[in-house]
Amino acid sequence: MSAEVRAGCALVTGASRGIGAAIAQALAADGWMVGVNYRGDGERASALVEAIERDGGRASAVAGDVCHPGAPDELFRQLEEAFGTPVLALVNNAGVNHDDLAPSLADEEWSIVLDTNLTAAFRLTRRALRGMLRARAGRIVNISSVAGLRANPGQANYAAAKAGLMAFTKTVAVEVARRGITVNAVAPGLIDTGMTAGVSDELLAAVPARRIGTPEEVAACVQFLASDAASYVTGAVLTVDGGLAA
Repeated sequence: MSAEVRAGCALVTGASRGIGAAIAQALAADGWMVGVNYRGDGERASALVEAIERDGGRASAVAGDVCHPGAPDELFRQLEEAFGTPVLALVNNAGVNHDDLAPSLADEEWSIVLDTNLTAAFRLTRRALRGMLRARAGRIVNISSVAGLRANPGQANYAAAKAGLMAFTKTVAVEVARRGITVNAVAPGLIDTGMTAGVSDELLAAVPARRIGTPEEVAACVQFLASDAASYVTGAVLTVDGGLAA
């Protein structure tokens, strides 16, 4: 990354485990000071910070529920105090799923998935852009899903949120492209995390690569999009799915 952008720090939401933890480690390895956001698992977040620091990186655990309207200001305040520098890389990774067929999907199940996976990303991006626009530099990466590209029965709420996140990504990318800020999305397919535990053989057989992916494979793509090598890549959706959405 250029010296200008690395003068800032990075925030990864939902980073205490799974894809988020792998992303935090990958960004730290690339020279970013990383904020490891978590909602309830402080022990895992602290362990991840220790692991990053053992490897020579800098990290700080920051608690906060991204669904809360006041979370962006609080998370950014904590990080900017901890590192003495603005947040110039944001990875909107926090996500939840509450699966059910549309006829029986409850209002609450719809709302919590949209609030966590889409509205929180909007609020955090809006807050991040303040500092990025002043710096004329920044990287935003939104973690979407192939569910936003390919129908998966029982996930109408999740698919709507993730498809919306892709459209949001493209629109904001165009709005800020002239200011040295890139906004991209990564759309994982079947990845070996708690959310895909017990995946059926039928679904796995639909993956052309015939295997499940790893959090590290997703993290490598985020690391690239946050790097100087991707400075001309914006408004893109990079699928990491073994060909599932092809």
